[in-house]
Amino acid sequence: MTPIPADPLAKSSISQFGVALREGKSTCEQATKAYLDRISALNLRLEAYVHVDDERALSMAAGLDRMLKGGTDLGPLMGVPVAIKDLLTVEGMPTRGGSRMNIEDIIQPEGRFIKGLKRAGCIILGKTRCTEFAAGAHNVSHPTPWNPTDLKVHKTPGGSSNGSAVAQAAGLCAFAIGSDTGGSVRLPASLCSLFGYKSSTKLWPLDGVLPLCPDMDSLGLFTNSAADAALVYSVLSDVPLPLTGKSPEGITLGVPARHFFENLHPIVQVCTDKAMSRLSAAGMRLVPVEMPEAEESVEIFAHLVPSDLIATLGRERFLAERDKIEPVVTDRLSHALDLSAESYVMMRRRLEELSRIGTERLQGLDGCISPTTPLLPVPVDECKSTADAVAFIARSLQNTRPGNIYDFCAATLPVSHLHGEKDPVGFQIHCAHGRDSHLLSLCMEIEQLLGRPDKPDMSRWR
Repeated sequence: MTPIPADPLAKSSISQFGVALREGKSTCEQATKAYLDRISALNLRLEAYVHVDDERALSMAAGLDRMLKGGTDLGPLMGVPVAIKDLLTVEGMPTRGGSRMNIEDIIQPEGRFIKGLKRAGCIILGKTRCTEFAAGAHNVSHPTPWNPTDLKVHKTPGGSSNGSAVAQAAGLCAFAIGSDTGGSVRLPASLCSLFGYKSSTKLWPLDGVLPLCPDMDSLGLFTNSAADAALVYSVLSDVPLPLTGKSPEGITLGVPARHFFENLHPIVQVCTDKAMSRLSAAGMRLVPVEMPEAEESVEIFAHLVPSDLIATLGRERFLAERDKIEPVVTDRLSHALDLSAESYVMMRRRLEELSRIGTERLQGLDGCISPTTPLLPVPVDECKSTADAVAFIARSLQNTRPGNIYDFCAATLPVSHLHGEKDPVGFQIHCAHGRDSHLLSLCMEIEQLLGRPDKPDMSRWR
């Protein structure tokens, strides 16, 4: 059996990779080929990618090597191989939005975000699987990528950006792109033991992205560390590094009294408690904060989000082709068919109010902390029925959806290693809209205090 090449960034950061590249210790082509070889060896079982373009990726890598050798340096992301969620258009690659329907007529041309990645010198390896139309955290009739945190039992990685999370966790890219409307970056990042970053809405342009709910859609990152995410953010947002922050003694974090700490798995509870204890011991102040509107996320996601998706697809198309759509998604969209125009407008107005209220709730705080999800990954066999999948989705997104209705930016860090646990647990940080630099600076400080777990060893897994 041919050995699987090592993940070029398993033991190093994107910044360190850049140093090695410029010192001649590595090349763009070597790193790209290593990731493509890993994809070839592992993706058949992982099912993280739905499209891989070896030829184009290697050609771009060779071209970047020639540019670098000739003295042209595109910056810190030059030569970094990346995976893209199949919700974003990449010229020359198919975009299906995780669906079996023909939706070519609503797919937009490649947008500014992807063009920005290319200008920065990123090498796009391919497109990653997502739940259909990104509408939920699990599908029952579509393949579910294998969560690399358990190589013996096929467990759910969450969603909707499940392929990007699995690709990053298994070392099939240097970083991965996802989208987050209700937790679609943070949930799979948590369940796959990764750093996940959900940007503020409108920070990064959404042209070229299949919309789910335009008022709450945002793009996000899956990385090995907060520092890697901060580097990518700085390049794509034109924000200079370093992101300056406060010392631990000057940081005050809110801990919600309700909703976010309810119905936690015991392992999630103990890992969260240990994380908070470490932050307190380092000098951070943890204070109660009230966020009573969090429970409104249930109603908004039951009606407003599916109504927006029906508007994107077209009501007639949905009714005519609903048998082609995944049962969990069909069930969700069907509930929105009878939403009145008055109710829809009222919900959108309420979202505007909640954005203002969210900023007020975090007034005087550096952020708000909680478990990312109450759950651990569950075996895929436990989510085979539509009812089971719907129940899993509702509970798994309990703590992420409020951040979207409050219009926060947010991130999740892995913390299961604090209790010696194999099962992944995520620790969520919310910051007010537009405070993305502050959020990532805060996450780097917290990551320094909490440490990071090792990535799974995929070398003997086929």
